[in-house]
Amino acid sequence: MAPEASDRKKRKKIAIIGGDGIGPSVTREAKLLLDVYREKAGLPIDLWELDLGADRYLRDGTTFPKEIQIAIQRECSAVLLGALGDPRVPGLEHARDILFGMRFGYDLYANVRPVKALSDKLVPLKGRAAKDVDFVVFRENTEGIYVGMGGQFKRGTPDEVAINEDVNTRKGVERIIRAAFEYARSHGHTRVTMADKSNAMRHAHELWLRVFHEVRAQYSEISSDHVYVDALCLYLIQDPSKFQVIVTNNLFGDIVTDLGAAFQGGLGMAASANVHSSEPGRVALFEPVHGSAPPLAGKDIANPFAALLTVGMMLAHLGWPDEEKRIERWVTRAIDEGQCTVDVGGTLGTQAASSWLRDRVTSEL
Repeated sequence: MAPEASDRKKRKKIAIIGGDGIGPSVTREAKLLLDVYREKAGLPIDLWELDLGADRYLRDGTTFPKEIQIAIQRECSAVLLGALGDPRVPGLEHARDILFGMRFGYDLYANVRPVKALSDKLVPLKGRAAKDVDFVVFRENTEGIYVGMGGQFKRGTPDEVAINEDVNTRKGVERIIRAAFEYARSHGHTRVTMADKSNAMRHAHELWLRVFHEVRAQYSEISSDHVYVDALCLYLIQDPSKFQVIVTNNLFGDIVTDLGAAFQGGLGMAASANVHSSEPGRVALFEPVHGSAPPLAGKDIANPFAALLTVGMMLAHLGWPDEEKRIERWVTRAIDEGQCTVDVGGTLGTQAASSWLRDRVTSEL
């Protein structure tokens, strides 16, 4: 084993990118929680804060330097990203370079987004409770419509044509579907649902449907079904309890998980991971699902719980699954006792809500 690989196994280096809008404020709270684990619990983690985002781009044109990309890949076990997007950079040049530089550059093909309601009061569906909302979405993360292939012809004229290509490869489709089944098997789930639009996208999504049937045959102990994505949205609203693991393409996964976030109290409660499922030792990217929300920036009102729950996912990935459960438990208590931000029924600001949880975690360690 190379010296750097041995050192990385002993200690876990985490790169931290606050980003834009509310990103720096919620990421600051996430870092404070990581500091508790590092200093109080003695977890072998090192934190590396990076000055990347819209402010840096506007200051000197830096987006995601190659040397930083390489250093993260070689030295880090994980990246914690706040959020990207700033109206001062309408072309989102920095955001694309940073986010896609990690998702595509590190081949983090599985975007894993748990959809779990932590309190009955957060579930907006009539007749449904928190126990009915507990599933995970596996979103293909490196292909589909997001690869940016396409172009515009006769731009700005009445005859303008705009084309985006939806890219699907056998390799990409098979590995995300297999990742969903492997997750179901390892976590004791009994059902996997694949969503596509193969009735309309006869070439690209026929590949998804065919590969799904081939892979499912290798997991006979797991019940599996296929639905069109529009029907999936209907079924989720009617009864989310029927779903355990959902796997779908890049675009549909983006949409379905925002719908799922509504079931768990909004985007301020939604965490996510970007991983290379078949090689979990690779650097992984963790980020709250919410965007940068520029109008909320600097007002101490953004919900920090998505960022804190994301820390839990990251710690579980790095080998400390009990800490994910601990953080989730205290977020649940915070919601039930009103020690949270306004969007989820409380009266606290970002820092106060985070401090309340952090104090409880500290007292247990």
